[in-house]
Amino acid sequence: MRMYDIIEKKRDGRELTDEEISFFVSGLVAGEIPDYQATALLMAIYLRGMSDRETTTLTLAMERSGDVVDLSAIPGIKVDKHSTGGVGDKTSLAVIPIVASLGVPVAKMSGRGLGHTGGTLDKLESIPGLTTALDRERFVRTVLEHGCAIVGQTGNLVPADKIIYALRDVTATVSSVPLIASSIMSKKLAAGSDKILLDVKVGSGAFMQDLDSAIELAQTMVAIGEGAGRTTVALVTNMDRPLGHAIGNSLEVIEVANTLCGNGPEDLEHECVALAAEMLVLAGRATTREEGATLAAGAIADGSAFAKLCEMIEAQGGDVSCLRDTSRFRRASVEHAVLADRSGYVTRLDTTAIGIASVELGAGRERLEDEIDPSAGITLLKNRGDAVEEGEVVALLHTSDESRLADALATFTSAVHIAAEPPAPEPIVLARVDAAGVCRFE
Repeated sequence: MRMYDIIEKKRDGRELTDEEISFFVSGLVAGEIPDYQATALLMAIYLRGMSDRETTTLTLAMERSGDVVDLSAIPGIKVDKHSTGGVGDKTSLAVIPIVASLGVPVAKMSGRGLGHTGGTLDKLESIPGLTTALDRERFVRTVLEHGCAIVGQTGNLVPADKIIYALRDVTATVSSVPLIASSIMSKKLAAGSDKILLDVKVGSGAFMQDLDSAIELAQTMVAIGEGAGRTTVALVTNMDRPLGHAIGNSLEVIEVANTLCGNGPEDLEHECVALAAEMLVLAGRATTREEGATLAAGAIADGSAFAKLCEMIEAQGGDVSCLRDTSRFRRASVEHAVLADRSGYVTRLDTTAIGIASVELGAGRERLEDEIDPSAGITLLKNRGDAVEEGEVVALLHTSDESRLADALATFTSAVHIAAEPPAPEPIVLARVDAAGVCRFE
């Protein structure tokens, strides 16, 4: 078998066999396929696409390219959750304790932020003392004893994805549905959970800019999960506006704590309850999404979700006193108020630009080696649809380095659009995708 023939076949729009796809993945990990041939095949996939069978085969080959986590020691149905990334998206930090407080174990491996989207690990590590670097034994033991844990990917998990993504990143082949889906799902399958919930973001702050593309990605990932024997559901959620009020690591942890104490933003609580409801149904804890939503809302109302968050944080070495009294978090030394230049309504937010502004303040990385300022970020006092008066504070920008402020202020100001008439309301959850099909909520 030759890579030349495989490249030529996909270039001409023909389907690759399971053996050809496995040959590519195993040879890539073994260092037997040069980068120029790998990138040629990736470009051919980008241009010609892949069938559902090809995409599933690629995903499974990538999953098997390294270690697979064994969660069999943890009793019950384990449900994993993955978000495709957004601005102010701190749902995992809230949803996992909600679900775990209701008796569903969650063993979650998460990633760091890069570019304008935040990372769950960076948010967690803004809590003093907390570690996300648990070895496999301690990870499983923490879930057994406390019901949940959130850690970084450990060991030799899906090495094929690391190689392929690095090549895609520098060859303009990132925005390919089969390649996105196989990247995400290979890691979800290798992480060992029984069932999978996907939160596919769509809008100005997401990778998928329109609803049809987001649904296509969701359908592809659901098909992969189902093909691998894992019940998989996807919610397509709105990222045309930041989620909640807080953007930035410790700011988002504070907002999660407030939300689980019943004092969070309405949009964040609504989305967290919807996601938790799906996970509870997948785990068999609820028979309907309505029952799941009632259970999730009850876990917030009675304090058990917040108690579970504190328990998880303490088990991972974090200082829970910061959650119980959020004023203990270190605050940025510079706080700048952004004022509205006219009266009206916030009609549009360029959510990607707002995410970039938070990175410019120090809340994220432009390169992997950049250090994060945990206290930096943005507090939105006005979001899409809100009325505003001229001179009223729209947002607060937080940074510990005043030299960062000018660029971030210019970026943020360009992202906010105010007009005389209010925009039409938009739902937070736009669609649901499972093995049975697509349900749109427009």
